[in-house]
Amino acid sequence: MSKKRVAVLISGRGSNLQALLDAKQDVYEIVLVLANVPGALGLERARAAGVEALTLDHKPYGKNREAFERELNALLIARNIDIIALAGFMRVLTPYFVREWAGRMINIHPSLLPKYPGTRTHERALEANDAEHGCTVHVVVEEVDAGEMLGQERLRINPGDTPEILATRVLELEHQLYPRCLTEFASRV
Repeated sequence: MSKKRVAVLISGRGSNLQALLDAKQDVYEIVLVLANVPGALGLERARAAGVEALTLDHKPYGKNREAFERELNALLIARNIDIIALAGFMRVLTPYFVREWAGRMINIHPSLLPKYPGTRTHERALEANDAEHGCTVHVVVEEVDAGEMLGQERLRINPGDTPEILATRVLELEHQLYPRCLTEFASRV
């Protein structure tokens, strides 16, 4: 069985990308890292690992999100991508793109979904006085952070946790969870 060809989409430093690159990859191979932000630090992580690293800046497309995504889709198709892993890709994708990659795109989210879809997850968990928090890997669907859950990791919220401390602690869990879920997902698609 040949390995699934994975593209990782990023917008920033790429710490989850690094966790995916460092994982034992029996069923998938990361063949492309694409950032929508020029100079995203994760691109250097990709290059250091010998993975093709591209930038497709979303800003020249203005409010035409679908035009950006059509160009993105063409780049992915040209590289025979099987699976997309969103790893800190800070764009809400249009129905067009989600439909194009239905059942073949996953995301890591810093909350215990279905709690706290969207942004400010750590602040929201603290404001709600939750006892625990964590992260979720899910299949991407048109509704934000609502797809099939592939895995979760949990931690207790400690007295004195701030959003920043919680973010750091949850990120450590993400680095463990995402490679495991991508491996399981790639073995079944």
